[in-house]
Amino acid sequence: MTSNNTLREWDHIIIGIDPGTNVMGYGILGVKSKKPSMIAMGVIELNKFESHYLRLSRIFERVSMLVEQYLPDEMAIEAPFFGKNVQSMLKLGRAQGVAMAAALSRDVPIAEYEPRKIKMAITGNGAASKEQVQEMLRRILDIPRENLLPQLDATDALAAALCHFYESSRPQVEKGCKSWKEFIAKNPDKVKKG
Repeated sequence: MTSNNTLREWDHIIIGIDPGTNVMGYGILGVKSKKPSMIAMGVIELNKFESHYLRLSRIFERVSMLVEQYLPDEMAIEAPFFGKNVQSMLKLGRAQGVAMAAALSRDVPIAEYEPRKIKMAITGNGAASKEQVQEMLRRILDIPRENLLPQLDATDALAAALCHFYESSRPQVEKGCKSWKEFIAKNPDKVKKG
């Protein structure tokens, strides 16, 4: 169990969620002095519940508990990819929505990322395998091999959080500017000299 005193050492905390109806992954990323580190990761096992509605209830309950425990500033969630099975897509969308509702009920803002964008942010390849994502995360965040879980859903969730860290850390170019030179010309008051 993480105490609030331990959590105060972080400047920013992001919870990542990899939605699923059988297994849902989560990853907690802490940022201190602009350096990301893994706080925790795990999975929510849903297979034991026969009813889809009981699974949704369990997702809401567990994500709510994670938000209360880790007090994230933001949630990064993987968007469902479009498959051929409409029923599977519907169930996955519901799982994602329930996880989002748990965060929103505690005023945690949400960012949603497509799987390809997450993979690209972590590995540089939008078609990377889950194993490649896990290995890159292990290296980037210096996670000991023995701390990795056999379920890749956990590292997928952590990857969503790290992707969000990268996206929110990038300087934002003002709309309408096609280059930094143009931005500087239009915004001299926003540029530090020296």
